[in-house]
Amino acid sequence: MAKKGILLVNLGSPRSTAVKDVREYLDEFLMDERVIDYRWIFRALLVQGIILNTRPAKSAEAYKTVWTDKGSPLIVITEKVQEKLQKIVDVPVEIGMRYAQPSIETGIQKLVDQGVSEIVLFPLYPQYAMSTTESVIEKAEEVRKKKFPGIKINYIQPFYNRDIYINCLAESIKEKLPENFDALQFSYHGVPERHIFKTDPTKTCNLNDCCSRETNPSHQFCYRHQCFDTTKKVIEKLGLPREKTIVSFQSRLGKDKWMEPYTDETLETIPAKGVKNLAIVCPAFVSDCLETLEEISVEGKEQFQHAGGEQFHYIPCLNDEDRWIEVVKELCEEKLKEFYLV
Repeated sequence: MAKKGILLVNLGSPRSTAVKDVREYLDEFLMDERVIDYRWIFRALLVQGIILNTRPAKSAEAYKTVWTDKGSPLIVITEKVQEKLQKIVDVPVEIGMRYAQPSIETGIQKLVDQGVSEIVLFPLYPQYAMSTTESVIEKAEEVRKKKFPGIKINYIQPFYNRDIYINCLAESIKEKLPENFDALQFSYHGVPERHIFKTDPTKTCNLNDCCSRETNPSHQFCYRHQCFDTTKKVIEKLGLPREKTIVSFQSRLGKDKWMEPYTDETLETIPAKGVKNLAIVCPAFVSDCLETLEEISVEGKEQFQHAGGEQFHYIPCLNDEDRWIEVVKELCEEKLKEFYLV
C-alpha cells in the first residue's frame, strides 16, 4: 500500500530582515501572475522597475518590528503547527511555503525521501482566492509534473464555512474579546475586484447582491462571498448583533480598485460614529504575520487612535492553538481517506 503524508503550505516569508532578502522575497511574490495579473512585460516593469527600487527597504523595517529570535513569525508558527500535528497523526508531516524557503518542492522532496507517494496538501487559507489557494495548487502541480510525476496529491479545499472551522474560530475569538467593546471588526486581506471576476467560471458574480444570497453558482470561487459568509457564521455562533460588527479589506497595493470597504479608511472613520473601543480580528489568516502584527496591530491601532478611538484590541490568529490543530487533523484525515476510495 502506498505511503501517505501531509504537506502544510503557507504564504512564506523573507529569509531575514536584510533588504536583499526582502527584495528577493518580494520579487518572487509580486511576479506571481496570480498576485499581479498583468502581462509579464508590464508586471516586470511595475515590480522590477518600480516597486523593488523602493519597497524592500520600507518592508525590511516593518519586518524588523515583528521578527522573533527564532525568525519570521509566520514560519515559526507554521513549524509549531507541524510539530503539534505530527504528534497526533500517524503519517509524516512537512511544511512548504508558496514563496521563498522552505519551498513547496522542498516539502514534497522531504516526504518523498520518507517513502511517501500520496500527499494531502493543505493550503492554509480559509477562503479561496486566485492569489492564494489557486496559486498554491498551480505551483504544486507544476512541481509535481516536473519533478515528482509518480506521486499523487489530494488538495484540501477552502474551509471558510465548515462547522469545525467556524466553531474553532468563534471559540478563539470569544476567549479573547474584551469585556466592553463597541464593535468587532473582521479585516480580511483584500484583492483587486477584477480577481473576483477572473476566478468565476460561472460568470454569475456581480460583486453586489450575489454575495449575500443563500446560494449562487459563483460562491465556491468568490473570495468576497466567502469572507462575508465566514463573518456571518462566526457572529451567529458568538450571538452578536450584526450592527455591532464590521467587515473590511486590508493590504491593498497600487491604484487599482480593490474590494471595499478598506480597513485603513474604516479605522479612520468609525471613531466619529461612536466606536471608541474596538476589537479586530483577521480571519483570512490562520497564522500571525506582517499583515496582522504590523499592519493591523501597530499601524491600524495608530490610525484608529489618531482618529479619536480609545481602546484597540487586536485578536490574534488561530496560530498553534490546540483546537486549531484538531481542525487541521480532521480536514487532513478526510482527504487521506479519499486515497483509500480510489
